[in-house]
Amino acid sequence: MSAALFADRVGLAYRTPMEVVGGFLDRAPVPLLDMAAALGLSVDMGASLPAGISGQITHIRRADGDRYHIDVNGQDGAARRRFTLAHEIAHFLLHRAFLDDALTDDRMYRSRLGDVMERQANRLAAQLLMPANLVRVAWNAGARDVASLARTFDVSGQAMEIRLRELGLEG
Repeated sequence: MSAALFADRVGLAYRTPMEVVGGFLDRAPVPLLDMAAALGLSVDMGASLPAGISGQITHIRRADGDRYHIDVNGQDGAARRRFTLAHEIAHFLLHRAFLDDALTDDRMYRSRLGDVMERQANRLAAQLLMPANLVRVAWNAGARDVASLARTFDVSGQAMEIRLRELGLEG
């Protein structure tokens, strides 16, 4: 019996990981730690990682079910740590089948997964941190200052500039 059918029969609501994520994209800043917890991910935002490493996601195989843990370099600035957490959540959502033990991302968000998957994780991370509908609402309400928008979404100015360009809202 499928998980969805079982959940329906016992009256439980079954939600896919992306449905879980969608429940957190209605406010800024997006509560990433709550999102991670709802996805069943444990997170250490102050991890002691080697220089040049921003974060990693570890697949932990256990008899009672697989678990995933995210470490974010505690030496990085707050906005960088939030982007790293979003990036690692994106790997969980998009590339979980490729996570055998641990996947480590360096400062340039490069890993053994290759450029295509890293770009996918970066793009989804931006979407998680700066949902298009929320950015457009803020923009249409007159928030045109990149620094102010970056503070609202708790991201770096550079990340906000890139997201505005992607959404066609620059200048």
